[in-house]
Amino acid sequence: MDQGNTAFLLIMAALVLLMTPGLAFFYGGLVKAKSVISMMMMSFGAIGLIGVLWVLYGYAIAFPGAEGLVAPWSIDWSAIGLTSLLEVPEDAAFPPLAFVAFQATFAIITVALISGAIADRAKFGAWMIFAAIWATIVYFPVASWVFNFGLADDGSFAYGGWTTFGMQEAFGVGVIDFAGGTAVHINAGAAALALALVLGKRVGFSKGAHVPHNPPFVLLGAGLLWFGWFGFNSGSELAADGTAALAWVNTLAAPAAALLAWLLVEKLKDGKPTSVGAASGAVAGLVAITPACASLTPGWAIVLGLVAGAVCALAIDLKFKFGFDDSLDVVGIHLVGGLIGTLYLGFFANGTGLIYSGDPTQLMVQAIAAGAVLLYSFVLAFGIGWVIEKTIGFRVKNEDEIAGIDTAVHGEDAYKLETV
Repeated sequence: MDQGNTAFLLIMAALVLLMTPGLAFFYGGLVKAKSVISMMMMSFGAIGLIGVLWVLYGYAIAFPGAEGLVAPWSIDWSAIGLTSLLEVPEDAAFPPLAFVAFQATFAIITVALISGAIADRAKFGAWMIFAAIWATIVYFPVASWVFNFGLADDGSFAYGGWTTFGMQEAFGVGVIDFAGGTAVHINAGAAALALALVLGKRVGFSKGAHVPHNPPFVLLGAGLLWFGWFGFNSGSELAADGTAALAWVNTLAAPAAALLAWLLVEKLKDGKPTSVGAASGAVAGLVAITPACASLTPGWAIVLGLVAGAVCALAIDLKFKFGFDDSLDVVGIHLVGGLIGTLYLGFFANGTGLIYSGDPTQLMVQAIAAGAVLLYSFVLAFGIGWVIEKTIGFRVKNEDEIAGIDTAVHGEDAYKLETV
């Protein structure tokens, strides 16, 4: 066993886990002061819930091994509860549980991302029910489509999900999604759009009606996300090598460029660059580079960041044009950014992209995978959310929403003014 790679993978897993508390600060700063506890609790609730489900059966669904090729819904029953993974094979690069830990953090952050679309108006209990069902029937299977693959000694696919092995068999190239542009960001963004439609608009929803209550929280959250994202992307190589180093550099370059592009769009459109715009731009660049971080030269990573920052800065206004209330721009940043990063690879992926090969096949398979994940997640998320809303209710009362839901839902206030 390679102790260096084991240490590397465990450290990367810890970095990715930190992203969810970072997301809690990022989202918490964007909502009003009387909803910040509710917002942050949805992220922390995801840590507790998905952490348990992953150990119990999530990993067994997401990584059924070669059985996933025969039946995508199959479960590795021996991995239920992870007891079969306690022993370390002599030729293993790292303990199986190190990989389990790393992938657990991906499941957690993906679920938490969705919560930003329903800020200020969701019941915590209903959210937890949704999260459990969505993770079980959407995230865990989609993770298997994208991340469950094995390689033969010659480096070719030995087995895998349909987006990797299946596409390779059918078209000669598999989908490139190094760290989760489809499985994480398109998946969460599509579910966020579905829930925004199910819950409807916030009271008084209009452009400029809801402003962030704490921009420093937003910047702190973005900083923690960016820090953790180095684990997210570099760690997906599962080894401390040159590919991990390339992913690290691109995880610096793309969001840095996206930050600048977002600020430029703000300056041209609204006259002032904002701190929230800087944070949002960085996150948009991080989202876009996620699938592409190991398949682009740093120069093309900068171009991707510029495109993602500018497009996402404009895309967040789509909710006003089309009338859906995506509270914290999960659709505009994660769905749009994930689509940009996934499709960009069809043009600029090293070796197989259109500009290198002259062959549009890579672009085609990227589009097929992106569209399939988007549709699958949206339809099931909408159905789960609709059933919850029509039964126990997903949305709080209007009077609680207006007053701020922290007290009504959690019995706490984020800020108390003490008088002497």
